[in-house]
Amino acid sequence: MSAIANHRVLTPVLGVGVAAGVSALVMIGDPTTPGGFLPPCPTNALLHVNCPGCGSTRALYSLLHGDIPAALHYNALGVIAMVLIVVAFVMHVVGLWRGRKLRSWQHLRYTPWIALAVTAVWFVIRNLPFAPFSDLKV
Repeated sequence: MSAIANHRVLTPVLGVGVAAGVSALVMIGDPTTPGGFLPPCPTNALLHVNCPGCGSTRALYSLLHGDIPAALHYNALGVIAMVLIVVAFVMHVVGLWRGRKLRSWQHLRYTPWIALAVTAVWFVIRNLPFAPFSDLKV
């Protein structure tokens, strides 16, 4: 197998393999029940605030079980990020197979700044101690 063909096959296979391994670990670990082997969020454990990623493992667990409302409850921004990552991965793989890079959302000029701003706003609003924002704590 040539180096180019190897690159076009190996990268997607490794990506899917890592995603499958993480998904299997989350399925086995069941982060929705306390006392499992998956560690809690260190930010929440040490500082008692919800970081932007708090609840993402539980959201992934819910998504793997097809429970979208529960996943959105645990971390709505995390669910959106997971969807965007899957879209970016698919676009990357299609670009590899076609032999040319395909432009997607992550190639837009202001994507990093928008992602940073959205993450910062999510961090602030999910830690506000009054309704309706207090319902965003997990």
